[in-house]
Amino acid sequence: MSTRTVATFIVAVCLSIGSAITASAQAQTESRWVADVGIGVAPSISGNINSGAIGTLQGQATAILPNSYGDVYGAGLDFRFGAGYTLSDDTELRGIFTYQSADADLVRLGDIGTSSLYAQYSDYKTFGLDLGYRRYVPVQNQRFRIYGEATVGAAFISRINAQFAAPATNLIFNSTDFYDTTAAFTWGINGGILFPVADNVDFNAQLGLRHVSGLSEVDQFVGTGLEDITKSTGRLTFPVVVGLHIRFK
Repeated sequence: MSTRTVATFIVAVCLSIGSAITASAQAQTESRWVADVGIGVAPSISGNINSGAIGTLQGQATAILPNSYGDVYGAGLDFRFGAGYTLSDDTELRGIFTYQSADADLVRLGDIGTSSLYAQYSDYKTFGLDLGYRRYVPVQNQRFRIYGEATVGAAFISRINAQFAAPATNLIFNSTDFYDTTAAFTWGINGGILFPVADNVDFNAQLGLRHVSGLSEVDQFVGTGLEDITKSTGRLTFPVVVGLHIRFK
């Protein structure tokens, strides 16, 4: 077989394969799958890392003052990534992994004996899966899309340690598992807007509400009168998130 024949055969095969791929691509419908990534801040609206209580600690009369998540942790960070499935032009089912992290400040916890009691909590960290339904609002302007969504899910709150100090009595002690790892229920309500920035890629700006249920019981406080410290430990935040919404073809 001559070189020209071989070259002609190779070109013919390549053209045939190319034609088949083109025809398949034209026949294929648009994918219903989408993906999302985002980052933002999550200021606390309500909830206490510890509630008020009166009892005994280290054998001394102790009064605990309530400390809100906002006082201790401020505005933490939200990291999100996940996927969705388009049911129609206006609706999507979604699954989003959410990671929240916030650093703790030193706070005055209350009084123990004749001394003020201070606490340094470890970071607040949660990782969970939120399942949701998104509905787009029909608008005449095709340059952006507005939506609302509702989500429910579950999250794991990492163990929270605490270090306590009573300066007037020269007392320092640790609680290495103050709050054990907690499995929590979550829900959220969000609204947002999408702006196209590239083919099949939209810039996403979103705000809403997200609630994570309360922390586990403090084992060391059972029988001390301080058990009520875990009341109202559910956390409600106001996440403001920006990211990318990617539509697959």
